[in-house]
Amino acid sequence: MLDVTMPGLDGYATLERIRDLSDVPVLMLTARGEELERVRGLGGGADDYVVKPFGHQELVARVQALLRRARPATVAESYADDFVEIDYPARRVTVRGDEVQLTPLEFRLLSVFVRHPNQVLSREQLLELAWGDAYGVSGDQVKLYVGYLRRKLDPEQADAVPIETVRGFGYRYNR
Repeated sequence: MLDVTMPGLDGYATLERIRDLSDVPVLMLTARGEELERVRGLGGGADDYVVKPFGHQELVARVQALLRRARPATVAESYADDFVEIDYPARRVTVRGDEVQLTPLEFRLLSVFVRHPNQVLSREQLLELAWGDAYGVSGDQVKLYVGYLRRKLDPEQADAVPIETVRGFGYRYNR
């Protein structure tokens, strides 16, 4: 559920960012009921648009309908390229045949990178995708953990790791 009127980033901009990263169902919930506002929300990628005031039973029914229509998320069991292999159920990572021990956060960070190959991910996106609830976590911690991850993936040549720093923008996994 996403409100249109939010401080800072409004609901439309937030919806745009969500759609850049995911196809999760989005229900816009707002007091703005004009036709152009509804069209803007639905045209921007919202799956439903509910105008306040609304009944609680109607809201629950709309959420249930969205969940019924949502495509089940396909979860990859594994990932492999010419550098790294990941076995998701076993939480096992191997680099060039050698197993690498990662912390849960490092594992999530690597998973985010391989699921978005060749895409520049900002520190904010990495915080959202790898940390989840990033309240109180700074962008400097992203830099720190990317460094940890690089060193663990190749302790002798961290430069050989395909996680590239894109100055001024973020990081990219080159594959």
